[in-house]
Amino acid sequence: MEVIRHLDDLPSEARGGAVAIGNFDGVHRGHAQLIGRLVAKAKEVGGPAVVFTFDPHPVRILRPHQCPPPLTWTQRKAELLSRLGVDWVVAYPTDEALLRLSAREFFQRVVIDSLQARAMVEGPNFFFGHDREGDIHELRRLTAEAGIGLEIAEPVAEDGQIVSSSRIRQLIQEEGGVGRARQMLTAPYRLRGIVTHGAGRGAKLGFPTANIEGIDTLLPAHGVYCGLAVIGGQRLPSAINLGPNPTFHDMSAKVEVHVIGYDEPLYGKPLEIDFLERLRDVRSFGSPEELIAQVRRDVLEADDTARCYLQGEC
Repeated sequence: MEVIRHLDDLPSEARGGAVAIGNFDGVHRGHAQLIGRLVAKAKEVGGPAVVFTFDPHPVRILRPHQCPPPLTWTQRKAELLSRLGVDWVVAYPTDEALLRLSAREFFQRVVIDSLQARAMVEGPNFFFGHDREGDIHELRRLTAEAGIGLEIAEPVAEDGQIVSSSRIRQLIQEEGGVGRARQMLTAPYRLRGIVTHGAGRGAKLGFPTANIEGIDTLLPAHGVYCGLAVIGGQRLPSAINLGPNPTFHDMSAKVEVHVIGYDEPLYGKPLEIDFLERLRDVRSFGSPEELIAQVRRDVLEADDTARCYLQGEC
């Protein structure tokens, strides 16, 4: 999906539909429910389903020290939203001018003048405008004045808790709970980076790894994971070590990916990884032989789990 960066670039076919505004970080099941209603509203009004989001997150401008790492990058977010039926994604470049707009000014300039919305769908905790002065009640008043239909999409709960980006972020970052997070997301948690040269230990042990750097999204907690490497349009079973290598007294944290059964060079190339399950903690072993035996078990478990997932059986 092409991402629109500026409202001046918005084509006529992206106007006059149903609009949802928000960050949609991670694109989880709660977002999916809201998007389902957005797509339905778009059909009712005979226009496109449009998501207006922000790049970067407004908190990164207002309070950068409080802004957590994102769960998705913009293009990945757009791809996930497209799978749910969204026709257009506007990723507006957040700046001070946008953040100074009052709720009414934002509504007029973005929703009315630019997007020419005929319907809107938002969650009950929606805020907009300078200092988040506008809430869902203010939006209800503004849409009523403008003759725009508004639907409030209720949140999704799991285990008695609301499915939210912050809850998913906590699961991934603090617990390494990528499996539980996967049940709340619309796709497995994915990160991306560039493959760089490492110490070469993996190859010497019989399990060559791709070291990934330049990661711009949230890193899971240290551990050994099962995942899928996205290479050439394929998703290949992988074992991932995230953290230090205490057996060799190397305490620098790294992301090392062993793509099972793949021996083509990856150095210098971008690589995306889906995280499926956490297998175990990172720990020190008494000898390289003990480590090799454990890695062999990790690789077998990662391969079985990944293939089970790819076949839709788990």
